[in-house]
Amino acid sequence: MIPYAVTASWLAEHLADPTLVIADCRFDLMDTQRGQREYRQGHIPGAYYLDLEQDLSSPRQLHGGRHPLPDPEKLAARFNQMGVTPETLVVAYDDSRFAYAARCWWVLRWLGHERAAVLDGGYRGYVEAGYPVTGVIPPPRPGNFNPHPRSEWVVDRAAVIAAQGDPGTVIVDAREPRRYRGEIEPIDPVAGHIPGAVNYPWQAISDEQGRLKSAAELQAYWQPLATAKQIIVYCGSGVTACVDLLGLAIAGFPPAKLYAGSWSDWCSYLVAPDNRSL
Repeated sequence: MIPYAVTASWLAEHLADPTLVIADCRFDLMDTQRGQREYRQGHIPGAYYLDLEQDLSSPRQLHGGRHPLPDPEKLAARFNQMGVTPETLVVAYDDSRFAYAARCWWVLRWLGHERAAVLDGGYRGYVEAGYPVTGVIPPPRPGNFNPHPRSEWVVDRAAVIAAQGDPGTVIVDAREPRRYRGEIEPIDPVAGHIPGAVNYPWQAISDEQGRLKSAAELQAYWQPLATAKQIIVYCGSGVTACVDLLGLAIAGFPPAKLYAGSWSDWCSYLVAPDNRSL
């Protein structure tokens, strides 16, 4: 069985493995160049940088959310430059408790590449364990990545509206509780949540050191949803929702669906045209 996560010690032992590709996904929503700067300063040897907005998302439009899913062919070209083939295990890491690494993990699987994992503990855990880092940017490698998007893994606003009346569907809001309750909204123009959604914050999947909780802990966390016939997960823009999707997968749930546009798409229909901003 392909692991959903690998440890720092495992990764350090396999750095020279030709069937391994490492993706550095560090990013900062408030400083969008920070991840690239930190990557140039130091990264895990052999890692390629994937930018949330340039690689793992499409350009923002009026609707569709702040981070629309990437164009499959464009991202496939990037994966091919990284040397990804059907035999490749891609390990993604960040320093944000999987906020961006899980997006990469989910996107790979959405495109049909099952051999994807995240680095447990992230970049900080790897460095604190004393493993090597480098500023050397690896050259392109020949790849053979052919995307096969799983359209059934993704839903849009219309599908969410239709699912609201379905007793077998649970809509999960992955944002922190204060945003879910509408007490704060630091990014989007409208506060609140989709009517009927329940709150399972993405931060609960790991501890404060960025280490994943055990499968047993995650099974207990998700147990209230065990009888759901369909689970739809959203967050602010379809990024940290992928952390919940990772947690559900580790807990043994069948693939849940991502509302890719998430709250930023949903609330774009709730504001007057003059108040919309791209």
